[in-house]
Amino acid sequence: MKKYFLVILSTLLICCNNSSVDSRKSKVENLDSKNYSDVYKMVEIWLKSEIDYNDIPGFSVAIINKDKIDWSKAIGNDKNKDKISINSLFSICSISKLFTSIGIMQLVSEGKINLNDPLKKHLPFFDLVQTFPDSSPITIRNILTHSSGLPRESNQPYWSNIDLSFPTKEEVINGLSEQKTLYPANRYFQYSNLGLTLLGYLIEEVSGIPYNQYISDKILNPLDMNSTKTFMDSKQYGDELIIGFGAKNRKNKREMVPYFNAFGIDPAAGFSSNTGDLAKFAIWQLNLLSGESDLNILPENLLTQMHQIHFSDTLINVKRGLGFNIYETENGIHDRTEVLVGHGGSCPGYKTQLTIDPEGKKAFIVLINARGVTPSKYTKGIKNLMDQLRQKNNKKSNLFDEISGYYKSLPWNTENYLSSWGENIALISLPTNSANITRFKPIEKDVFRRIIKNNDLGEYLYILRDEENSIIGFKRHQNIYNFYGKEASDLN
Repeated sequence: MKKYFLVILSTLLICCNNSSVDSRKSKVENLDSKNYSDVYKMVEIWLKSEIDYNDIPGFSVAIINKDKIDWSKAIGNDKNKDKISINSLFSICSISKLFTSIGIMQLVSEGKINLNDPLKKHLPFFDLVQTFPDSSPITIRNILTHSSGLPRESNQPYWSNIDLSFPTKEEVINGLSEQKTLYPANRYFQYSNLGLTLLGYLIEEVSGIPYNQYISDKILNPLDMNSTKTFMDSKQYGDELIIGFGAKNRKNKREMVPYFNAFGIDPAAGFSSNTGDLAKFAIWQLNLLSGESDLNILPENLLTQMHQIHFSDTLINVKRGLGFNIYETENGIHDRTEVLVGHGGSCPGYKTQLTIDPEGKKAFIVLINARGVTPSKYTKGIKNLMDQLRQKNNKKSNLFDEISGYYKSLPWNTENYLSSWGENIALISLPTNSANITRFKPIEKDVFRRIIKNNDLGEYLYILRDEENSIIGFKRHQNIYNFYGKEASDLN
């Protein structure tokens, strides 16, 4: 009898555990199966407002949901709208480091190197001065986590040269003996282009294959990233390769940045790519982590390691994986801590961001051909908008198109945009840094109530019409906001 009871108890525990797993799995699947059409419309509205308010030349954006690009868009200002497309190439700057890091992990997988190997074991020419005799060795691992103590750059002023003249590999190596470590290894975070550049050289030394060829043969070609190059091609600049612009000066103008090539710094910051190719890179990672990839690029366990925290600097709250930045954020909408991974890029004329949500099976790519902007603001904002879509019927969208449009909100803000939001409507104030919206539930025709966090209902929003039944504004908190029109051009 006792044995029989234990069998039943074990069966119940297994069922409960499976039910819990299935529940979590179902939660993600339901999240992925939503109809995000209303969200993507709002994203486009937001990005267009950012172009106008911040004089941004152009965006190229892609949103990956599960195993496909769910939405992508290229948006340019008046001078660039005919020059930028979803296929336009950008300097992706430091996102290049992710490909170098994966190349390193491939060599680890093949047993040719170990993450704890001192760098000098594979690069005999590495003669940078170690300032701290008691420091642990500079290893492959602490270079990947930017905790090696190495200087940020090699011994040349390439970022500040007016002509953006970058050093060759030989010049980088020759300058090592004149440089010193900044900190003991494994003590502080110090972002280092020099470190990832040296790992690119290590790939060459260990594999016996030139870096550009290795990355193309082992990563880019298997992923069909046919538009991506490990450098900036001068023949493409101003055509496929979109021209970059600097930050706004005191006259509120942006100047064009001349063409450049990173040469010896390519493994850290030299690549050019587009949203379509970066989407393939992100989709491969999501599929591999789900056990759904048959591409023999990297074992799943090593990519998982790359996405985990290997170094944390509590002084500045930075967490690093192996090559990847780790973003731990509190999701107030779903009441949980989320771990996102990715990397940003920052080069003359370009700012870029790739953010991957492994648990939610989503990824966000934002490429901008300008300085003085923050692409992570947009990847965070887009994810924030997607998280705020709660609906029961995933087939419903654009239910309230009649009232969607721009509404005057001066002097408090510049404008409001009212939009369909699944079975509800959403209100966003523009310009905005966070892309937060306020949701309202329909009560009856032209009458809505604000949905607060616990799904109780707050104040009313009334749609106002004239005698001909045309929309003339909305009323909220006794304030009236006049209707401008459907397009941003109606605001003028």
